[in-house]
Amino acid sequence: GGEDAKILFLTDGNNASGLEVRMNGSCAGGTGAFIDQMAVLLDVTPSELDHLAQGAERIYTIASRCGVFAKSDIQPLLNEGARKEDVAASIFQAVVNQTIAGLAQGREVKGDVLFLGGPLFFFKGLQKRFQETLGLDDEHAHFPALAPYAIAAGAAEYAGTTSKTYTVSSLLDALEKAAGAPVVANYLPPLFESEQQYEEFKSRHSSHDVMTQNVTVYEGDAYLGIDCGSMIGKIRDMLTFEGLAYAVYDYPDMVEDMVETCCQLVEDSLDRLTKLYELCGDRVHIVSSAVTGYGEALIQNAFGVDFGLVETVAHFRAARHFNPDVDFIIDIGGQDIKCFKIRNKCIDNISLNEACSSGCGSFIETFARSMGYSIEEFCKLGLFAKHPIDLGSRCTVFMNSSVKQAQKDGAGIDAISAGLSVSVVKNALYKVIRAHSPDDLGQHIVVQGGTFLNDAILRSFEQEIGRDVTRPAISGLMGAYG
Repeated sequence: GGEDAKILFLTDGNNASGLEVRMNGSCAGGTGAFIDQMAVLLDVTPSELDHLAQGAERIYTIASRCGVFAKSDIQPLLNEGARKEDVAASIFQAVVNQTIAGLAQGREVKGDVLFLGGPLFFFKGLQKRFQETLGLDDEHAHFPALAPYAIAAGAAEYAGTTSKTYTVSSLLDALEKAAGAPVVANYLPPLFESEQQYEEFKSRHSSHDVMTQNVTVYEGDAYLGIDCGSMIGKIRDMLTFEGLAYAVYDYPDMVEDMVETCCQLVEDSLDRLTKLYELCGDRVHIVSSAVTGYGEALIQNAFGVDFGLVETVAHFRAARHFNPDVDFIIDIGGQDIKCFKIRNKCIDNISLNEACSSGCGSFIETFARSMGYSIEEFCKLGLFAKHPIDLGSRCTVFMNSSVKQAQKDGAGIDAISAGLSVSVVKNALYKVIRAHSPDDLGQHIVVQGGTFLNDAILRSFEQEIGRDVTRPAISGLMGAYG
């Protein structure tokens, strides 16, 4: 269906009357809404996506467990020139893989198979992928014209076995009464009650900063830190003076225009480091250097960087500068969440999000773009919402329905924005960290990552755990600083 997927096994071993039902739970990957999301990514309509799949020549491996992760697989394929026809068919294959792996879970799907629901009726490309994957010929794969209405037909069949009857007028009357029933919506307290409260909040967090100096006038010793992401990620350079004053050179995301080759990453890094050295001139003496991130070994060997540092340790060193007693670090990025538990001044435990990224930056960015806003504009709208909508903590696909329902109930963009900010935090706390109370996190918490630069999300986090946290002003540059 649109948000759920079900497999019904109508035979169970030797018990001919056996019935076993399996259904998706907290994730809507591999459903109709997932296909819709992927169509938006390819900038086509769902019907055009189906038409493209008819001309496919090869199948790529694409994750379907989560729409955000699938995007990570599809975007590089498009950047490398993969045909949209092949990507479209691969999306349908991902749905098949998710259904079989997630629902059948090893039990063989065989015999006469009835395919129901809208996606399996309207998408011929999806029908083809299921037939080929399951090895079903036309005699055993059934795609009835009734497929989109099968559930309603089943309800009508059941109604025929009951003694209660309706006239047309009494049925319409019952429906009208139901439509006029009052809407019960769950609201959350506002993020900020007043402008003054917001100003106090900003003032408190602005204290977590370090001195800055202009590299073009500074003279003396300095230390170079580099955070090199994946080959389609970012390079961030940071020059520190005497441990406190620093200059940041934050280079833009290279996902869109960078081919994934080590050579080009090195050439690009060389160009950027050369510009940095030109700014320093003979006035600045770089005493030592260190690199962290996915490209650590590559950059260290290419440029003779003195030290290679594990990313978690770099983030810990930076967090400790802003809060010497830090005992918990949470880093929320675009697609991942990292949590570090600190004990006895050492990293004691690390937890990451796995199959779901609904608590990440991409989660809220998707909604912002769908409503015509940048993520910064969208989050600001929710700062002073009087009645934020309680959307809970759910899969991004399920959340789409919650947002649409809230809009039907008259909720404004500000209320939805505030509600989504709270949802990001709840997903991170209860799905990834699985925290039962604020004490599970710690007493001295440092938050970092680009997502926490949004005041609405930072405020939601503090409200949810009931205590103040430390957000460095250079939250998105902590790897390079460490």
